Amino acid sequence: MRGTSDRLFEIDGLRIVAALCVVLYHYTFSAWVGGTSPVAFPAESMWSRYGYLGVDLFFMISGFVVLMSAWDRTPRQFVTSRVIRLYPAYWVGLALTALITLALGAGVFQVTIPQILANLTMFQAVIDVPNVDVVYWTLWAEMRFYVLILLLTLITITKARVMAVLWGWLAVTFAVELGVLPKVADLVVQSEFSHYFIAGMALFLLYRFGLNWQIALIVPLCLGNAVFRAIGYSEAVGRRYHVEFSPVAITVIVTLIFVVMLLVALRVTKPLAKRWLVVAGGLTYPLYLLHAHIGIIAFNRLGDAVNRYVLLFGLVVVMCLAAYAVHRYLETPLAPKLKGLLSPRPQRPAEPLLPR
Repeated sequence: MRGTSDRLFEIDGLRIVAALCVVLYHYTFSAWVGGTSPVAFPAESMWSRYGYLGVDLFFMISGFVVLMSAWDRTPRQFVTSRVIRLYPAYWVGLALTALITLALGAGVFQVTIPQILANLTMFQAVIDVPNVDVVYWTLWAEMRFYVLILLLTLITITKARVMAVLWGWLAVTFAVELGVLPKVADLVVQSEFSHYFIAGMALFLLYRFGLNWQIALIVPLCLGNAVFRAIGYSEAVGRRYHVEFSPVAITVIVTLIFVVMLLVALRVTKPLAKRWLVVAGGLTYPLYLLHAHIGIIAFNRLGDAVNRYVLLFGLVVVMCLAAYAVHRYLETPLAPKLKGLLSPRPQRPAEPLLPR
């Protein structure tokens, strides 16, 4: 078994790249093409329209990293780590987005108090309450993936058990796609993105244990399904925005995601791993949570008064600084306190019985 104590700094770099792709997708394509922003970026949108695939990279990274973080942990330790990772930044992002939307978002976005309260749980999709910010949909996908990993921790994670889960998950993914299973099963299966989680987990097994025939087969199968589903998804996005996406470009980008993560698993990217990337990785989640609706509201408020490129650059910088502030001054100090609240308290040793 290979050592795994060293941190994968290059994955932190991939996270910030994925987040910036999504930011540019919203700012220079979906907002103005979708009619929520008056600031147009017709030239930039020719390439930024593919930025939503940053989410696909996020899902593959999650498959790799979440399995790595759950290995040798108890169920309680795993749940605690996920709560600490997800909720502090989410609550801050939700509060800021809701306040700015209530104060400045009239005519662009609207929120209600019951909607905000439901969103605090991160399970608003269960009761069919709209997200306060459009980007929250991915959190529901992540939460369902975490349930699978939690189940694995309940029976103790081993290489053989993980591999069995991967084959089973891929099989039911194909069953949903072929119509063998009812569509309601997709609530659990997540066939639109399951191949990314599966491939990410398989690549972690490659990273930790080395290559075997099962990994060599399952990753290409996931790649094929990922390309197939990504092209279909791009057609749906194209119909929504009345634009065209190149199947060749989609294929190249999805393949590149797999290749880059494969290189990480093979440790080829190790020379690119720099410690400062931890800071960039720390910005990713808050940046993702904060940028969308707040940024689009800013485009509506300032678009007529500020040059569009100055506004775009300024917004990206401001969002990155806000993300750093959330990470540095809220996430980091709150993490140990939350861990203390959620972790079991050590039992005091029993006092020895005194002789009578």
